[in-house]
Amino acid sequence: MIRVAVVGYGNIGRYAVQALRASEDMDLAGVVRRRDSLRKPIAEAVGVPIVADIQELDQVDVALLCTPTRQVPEAAKAILAMGIATVDSYDIHGTLADLHKDLDAVAKAHNTTAVISAGWDPGTDSVVRALLEAMAPGGITYTNFGPGMSMGHSTAVKAIPGVQDALSLTIPVGTGLHRRLVYVELAEGASFADVEARIKRDDYFLNDETHVTQVPNVKALMDVGHGVDMERKGVSGTTHNQWLRWQMRINNPALTSQVMVACARASMRQKPGAYTMLEIPIIDLLPGDRESIIRRLV
Repeated sequence: MIRVAVVGYGNIGRYAVQALRASEDMDLAGVVRRRDSLRKPIAEAVGVPIVADIQELDQVDVALLCTPTRQVPEAAKAILAMGIATVDSYDIHGTLADLHKDLDAVAKAHNTTAVISAGWDPGTDSVVRALLEAMAPGGITYTNFGPGMSMGHSTAVKAIPGVQDALSLTIPVGTGLHRRLVYVELAEGASFADVEARIKRDDYFLNDETHVTQVPNVKALMDVGHGVDMERKGVSGTTHNQWLRWQMRINNPALTSQVMVACARASMRQKPGAYTMLEIPIIDLLPGDRESIIRRLV
C-alpha cells in the first residue's frame, strides 16, 4: 500500500481525500492544513491524523500538494528534501518548464520523485494533445476551455488585497481564445477600481479579455463544473483533412484530485527526478500488474 499525505484542504484537498479512500492500493497517511484550521472537522478523514506539519505523520511515501499554485515551488522543494515524493497540479504554463528543471535537481539529490502539473490541463490534456499530434503531425490543435470555473484563476484573485471571495469563469470564444469573467466580493473599504486593475495585470489574466464584476455574494454563483473541447485538423503522412476531437464536461476539483492520485501511484514506479505527465508511461497510472492491464485494455 502507498502511504499518501494530502497537503492543503481546499477544493482539491477535499476530493483528494475521497479519491484516496476509494483507491485499492493507497492509504491516507494524514492531512496537513494550516494550524489555525486544525480544530475544524473533516468528515471524509475520520480517524486520520490532521496535522500542521508533514513531519508529524508516520511513513509518508507521497505528498499530494493541494495548495495554491504559487505555493507549490517552495512546498515541493521542502518536502522533496525530506525524501518524500510530491505530486502537484501547478498550472502556470509559462513557468512550468523552469519548475520542472528546478524540482528535477532537488528530487535527484534526495533520491525521490516529483510529478508536476498533474491535473487535467496541464496534465491529461497535455497527453491528449501529444496523441493528436502523433496521429496528425501537420496541423493545428485548438484547446477551448469551459464554460466553467477556473480554480487557479479564482485562487489568484482571492490572494489580491481587498478581495473577500472570488469566482473566475472561463468562457471559450473559439480557436483557443478565451474570455475571463471575474466576480469579486470585496472586503469592507476595498476599492473596486484598484482590485480590478490588479486582476487585469496578473499573469493569469494578462493575455485574455477580462471582465470584472463586483457582487454581494460569490457563493451564490459558485459551480465547480468545467470542461474542454480540443480539436485538431491536420495531416497524416500526406493525407489532409484529418479531424480529431476530444471533449469532456467535469467536476473540476474532483477530476484534478483523481489525476493527482493516479500520478502518486506512478511516482512510485519512476526513477528519481521530476516528471510531467507526458514523460510517464500511461500504464503506470493504473493499479494492478502490467500483464493484467495489457490483457484488459489493449
